[in-house]
Amino acid sequence: MFKKILIVFLCLLQASIFSELKADPVRQQINLNRDWHFTLGDPAGAQQPSFSDQTWEQVNLPHSFSLPYFMWKSVYNGYGWYRRTIEMPEEWKGKQVAIEFEGVFIQSEVYLNGKRVGEHTGGYTGFCYDLTPFLKPGKNILAVRVNNLWKPDVAPRAGDHQFSGGIYRDVYLHVTDPLHVSWCGTFISTPEVSRASASFRAETEIRNDYTQSQQFSIRTEIVSPEGKTVSQAETKEMLKAGSTRIFTQYPAAITNPSLWHPDTPNLYKAVTTILKGTNIVDRQETTFGIRWFEWRADKGFFINGEHYYLLGANVHQDHAGWGDAVTNAGFRRDIQMMKDCGFNTIRGSHYPHDPSFARACDEIGILFFPENAFWGMGGGSGDRDGWGTPSSSCYPPNPADQDHFDRSVLAQLKELIRINRNSPSITAWSMSNEPFFTDASTNERMKQLLNKATDSTHLWDPTRLVAIGGSQRKGVDKLGKNQIAFYNGDGAGFLEPGVPSMVSEYGSVTTHRPGTFDPGWADLKDGFNRPEWRGGQVIWCGFDHGTVGGTGLAIMGLVDYFRIPKRSWYWYREAYAKGNRNPAEPAWPVPGTPAKIVLSADKTTLAAPDGTDDAHILITLSDADGNPVSNEVPVKLTILSGPGEFPTGTTIQFMPPSEEEASDITIRDGKAAIEFRSYYAGTTVIEASAEGLPSSELTIRTLGQPTWESAGCPKVADRPYKRYIAPVKEEPANELLLAVNRPSFVSSTAELSSRTLSNDDDDQTAWFADPSDANAWWKLDLEASYDLSAIEVIFPTTEIHRYIIEVSADNQSWATVSDQRTSEKKEKKQRVEGDLGKNIRFVRISFTSGHAGLSEVKIGGKPADL
Repeated sequence: MFKKILIVFLCLLQASIFSELKADPVRQQINLNRDWHFTLGDPAGAQQPSFSDQTWEQVNLPHSFSLPYFMWKSVYNGYGWYRRTIEMPEEWKGKQVAIEFEGVFIQSEVYLNGKRVGEHTGGYTGFCYDLTPFLKPGKNILAVRVNNLWKPDVAPRAGDHQFSGGIYRDVYLHVTDPLHVSWCGTFISTPEVSRASASFRAETEIRNDYTQSQQFSIRTEIVSPEGKTVSQAETKEMLKAGSTRIFTQYPAAITNPSLWHPDTPNLYKAVTTILKGTNIVDRQETTFGIRWFEWRADKGFFINGEHYYLLGANVHQDHAGWGDAVTNAGFRRDIQMMKDCGFNTIRGSHYPHDPSFARACDEIGILFFPENAFWGMGGGSGDRDGWGTPSSSCYPPNPADQDHFDRSVLAQLKELIRINRNSPSITAWSMSNEPFFTDASTNERMKQLLNKATDSTHLWDPTRLVAIGGSQRKGVDKLGKNQIAFYNGDGAGFLEPGVPSMVSEYGSVTTHRPGTFDPGWADLKDGFNRPEWRGGQVIWCGFDHGTVGGTGLAIMGLVDYFRIPKRSWYWYREAYAKGNRNPAEPAWPVPGTPAKIVLSADKTTLAAPDGTDDAHILITLSDADGNPVSNEVPVKLTILSGPGEFPTGTTIQFMPPSEEEASDITIRDGKAAIEFRSYYAGTTVIEASAEGLPSSELTIRTLGQPTWESAGCPKVADRPYKRYIAPVKEEPANELLLAVNRPSFVSSTAELSSRTLSNDDDDQTAWFADPSDANAWWKLDLEASYDLSAIEVIFPTTEIHRYIIEVSADNQSWATVSDQRTSEKKEKKQRVEGDLGKNIRFVRISFTSGHAGLSEVKIGGKPADL
């Protein structure tokens, strides 16, 4: 009997010790993505608990105003409201309760029980509010007012993507002790690192919301990728009531660290524990990696002391149907697709991405360049009072807006860094994209802001260098200290710039799937010469994306909007993933009569019904023998039973693009795809059907709680897709803005001249061809497809100029729009107007006599829809 009692006592003692050392403290993270009510518009009093929202739509997060969205150029711009209940249980008494929004576009006002909690402006970075003063036991009403209105003093003012409103990223409650680590409050760095050893610096921001000062200990443990504690530090501290402070510790250095690298993405954890005596009051884990980067102006990029050439893609965040409201699993698939085709780098064009994006880069092993939302888009100037195209000046020309705009850019940059600073995949912080697309009157203020951003970034994160994206105009590449120059477009052809650099955008191709087995950039077809000083090259772009610029700008991806690869993706997979510069084309679908529908998914089990996981469903048409065919027929997906939804509800119809009733939801080259998610646990049966073909089924299981059955088998509301037609705005008549600061190419350049002077919006400067060039030409890349209506040429002199102007959609077939080979005109300014071509991307001027030169070329038109 005594022996049994002793055994029980020892077991209880062991359990007590284990609980003290290993058990998590009372820190809860609660997903709030389910069970919201939503309406478009701005009803008065919607923040009040007594307001009735029973007629509102029931939605779940992530959510977009534009749901469902399929790459159309227009979206609703205005207000929307979200409301939901938060139940406060008895065990939260004496706790601190905060709410985290990972992203709301672009301005939000948060209310709890009718009281204003806070306001946040900036659509791409998260924020956190303390709800404790506003909470009461039992039922609480959370209300969020959101708008996606263009604001002249808020970044970004323009862009080549879409600007849908909504709570489009995850929302969480954090329940902690009043003495706790602040939101995103831990920063782990390695001040001295080599293959032989690594030292650590742990900065922990702690908040004391008690009414008295608190004495406590901070313990920081470094845990290896194998799960072993390899170093730790513990210090005793004191913090005054109602205050926040950053505490710095130096856990002991370790030997032979497991370095993070794209080929071996080893991840460590820092476990931060706050103790009052022997009681754990807070505990938090921070994932990080041990590695070091170096950028050299003459040798390029190095990781862990070895030269490494960056091969990558630009990636926007939106997906077919769901728009910007993408799951964490969806982002992970995107990153894996870029890794699978041989890329080692992603540029986060051109705004801060979801926090899960950087985490997935860390885990999968791909280098990541996050970018701040400070950027411009060609084809506009001034203030446009909206997101449409032509776009506004990158930097506000109105002096009354400029100081607030500066604060907006810096605030979003600071949030970007705070949220993502522990990610080992992040190679540098990028300040901008193509800020030179700005009114001439704002050039100096734009540069001053970039310098402020660069200096501030070195303070907020002294461990990384800074990049300036799209720096190929106006001397932007020479700004800042310890800075990397990103060159887009014709910047890819620059000679050694004397600063660390890489090509951040090259070789976009405008095509629907399937496209061609081609890299897009002519330099790559015969093997690309990589200068020793260049850090790498990043294609524009990885995926098709929604944009205010229309279809001609939207379909430049290696992968289509539905996340099915185009043939160019396979070119890169063969060339990069296998190291083969002369690849054989894969077997493509062939013309044939569809006889079967093959239904598949990247996974058939979802981890949770909370908007963080989903499945990518693929439809493939095949012949009777099971061979994929390229012919298309309409195919419908239907949820026969169980929970789950498509962006359009319980059904979605895919139409061949050739049919009159075709929508933006297409089946091309015999394939179609869509992402499926579920907000209830249970088993979902999905059917694919088409007239004259046998149907097929797919079963997807969702784990977790609540189950669909326990909730009463609620039916998902149907959301039929319809293109949103925006109210017509009166635009300035035929402005000639499309050519300004676009990439230009020339046959030759005279000494002390530059091709960039031909379209710099200054007719007092000029490009001249070399005097020996008897067949001089000048060519412009509009970087997207436009329907052209006017071309104006300003020459440096009033002599006779003989030339022809040609336009092209693909840089191969050219059409003449003005033939001046026999001209006798002595006019500096010459202009041609009318229908100058549809879907035009390139403009070429070929000189047939005289000294070739251009002071300015101006082009007018509107974005094309293909």
